[in-house]
Amino acid sequence: MTGFFHETAFYGTDDDFLAHAVPFLEDGLRAGEPSVVACSEQNTELLRGTLGRTGVIFRPGTGQYSRPSEAIANYLDLFREYTAGGAQQMRVIGQVPHPGTGARWDWWARYEAAVNQAYAEFPVWGLCPYDTRTTPADVLADVVSTHPNIATAPGTHEANPGYRAGLASSPPLPDVLEEGVPLVELVDPAAGTVREAVGNAIDGMDLDEEAAHDAVYAASEIVTNGLTHGVAPVRFRLWADGARVVLAVTDHGPGPSDPTAGLVPTTETRSAGLGLWILHRTCDYVSMGRDADGFTVRVSVGGQT
Repeated sequence: MTGFFHETAFYGTDDDFLAHAVPFLEDGLRAGEPSVVACSEQNTELLRGTLGRTGVIFRPGTGQYSRPSEAIANYLDLFREYTAGGAQQMRVIGQVPHPGTGARWDWWARYEAAVNQAYAEFPVWGLCPYDTRTTPADVLADVVSTHPNIATAPGTHEANPGYRAGLASSPPLPDVLEEGVPLVELVDPAAGTVREAVGNAIDGMDLDEEAAHDAVYAASEIVTNGLTHGVAPVRFRLWADGARVVLAVTDHGPGPSDPTAGLVPTTETRSAGLGLWILHRTCDYVSMGRDADGFTVRVSVGGQT
């Protein structure tokens, strides 16, 4: 195998999960391939109990999938390490967070689309099993559209006719704070004006110094991004509840067509990629997408989303 083989599988019982996962890992171990598991705690224990002491590399799923940009950066480091060490093939079983496990989905849907490109240079077989008992139907639809390959039954590995290259279909959803009136609303503002307005709005909030800095930086960055790469008018809004800040910038452009925008490390300073990547590494939540109002970048800092 050359390049990234991105596969999904659906299961409805613990036995179904093991029927997909155990042969996948055992075959990799027999071939001398680095084999990594980053699953839920329950499924990790199921695999440990079934496989016993083996050479499988277990990573805590909650740590590996803390946020999409972190997951991609960590996997890229891992793949480079094993490739430099002589690995000709690697295997990964990873379970991506979704609303059934308490996570916001749209940035993880973008992750599943982006990794087809982000990991393309590495000889990795990635298996993404989803539990049909807990995964919402709209998430399962996105999973089908973002995985070029599918294991319809244990041991089968087929091209997925439902795969659609590019962005996942799940639209970003407004934050619950957006049900209220914005504390700040500006149209076509300069970045300096936005920084000052955000600093004044969050002064006295229950945010630590780092979170307050992240909020001001994020506001400046998404406004600059909209003014530079979007289509006027560019509208900036801020909501807050005392411990959490939500920022949104909407313009009338199409937004980036690259599914990896903001999710992969970059040093390109002339595009939106670097600033968006920093946002994805510092903010608690980032969403990007189009709706009837235009293209919106939305970030949340502090508290829980």
